[in-house]
Amino acid sequence: MSKPLPIIGLIPAAGQGTRIAPLPMSKELFPIGFRMVTSQGGPRPKLVCHYLLEKMQRAGADQAFFILRPGKWDIPNFLGDGADLGLHLGYLTVHVPFGVPFSLNQAYPFLRGATVVMGFPDILFEPENAYRVLLERLHSGPADVVLGLFPTDQPERVGVVDFDESGVVRGIYEKSGLTHLPYMWAIAAWRPSFSDFLHGFVGDRQQALIGDQIPQHLTMLPPYQETPIGDVMQAALESGLRIEAQPFAEGSYLDIGTPENLAKAIQQHSFPAG
Repeated sequence: MSKPLPIIGLIPAAGQGTRIAPLPMSKELFPIGFRMVTSQGGPRPKLVCHYLLEKMQRAGADQAFFILRPGKWDIPNFLGDGADLGLHLGYLTVHVPFGVPFSLNQAYPFLRGATVVMGFPDILFEPENAYRVLLERLHSGPADVVLGLFPTDQPERVGVVDFDESGVVRGIYEKSGLTHLPYMWAIAAWRPSFSDFLHGFVGDRQQALIGDQIPQHLTMLPPYQETPIGDVMQAALESGLRIEAQPFAEGSYLDIGTPENLAKAIQQHSFPAG
């Protein structure tokens, strides 16, 4: 019997938070509600990224990587090694602003041979067991990637997914006019096959943009548009990888990166948790 692959959490956190600026800290550290800290004798502020990390840990991840842009050192300063969350946390930096795929690819040397659970650290979503559901589907079938889908009433602002009745994805469309598609993707689990594809995709795209220049030493960037991770998944689909959808029809998803959504999140988590 083959040994199960390790499960690693992957967390892109290189954004600048311009929609909600100015903030006195990285938005991933904004307190939303409370958590019980036994060593402290009671409830203490719960950061928005704690919700994601807890879900990953409960799904079986024992390590996770944050991908930061230089300057966001308050995140590792606060979270440390992750011991109080039952995780081994690592931190990597990305030096080109070309989008989430470039952030995720920084962890590639640590992901080979591992199952990945990916999510964004400035979101709140339900159900609590969403990653476990994704992993069960991934491990029990032929999919290379399983996407967690949530209802959306703003399909023109997110990545919507077209899938058939068995959950096989036919297309992933970022910020498109396909407003008849009711589900957006927000979280994902994938096999090493997709980590390998992502690595190749980013390498090709970076070579096309900056050639052999060393990212840390770039003084001028060429004109570019950020590449959404959904575009990489669409390319993987077209290359023959199998992507499946796991809709959470009664689920919810809230990005705290706007003042309106931040206010909503604070209202929803205003009392200490037991």
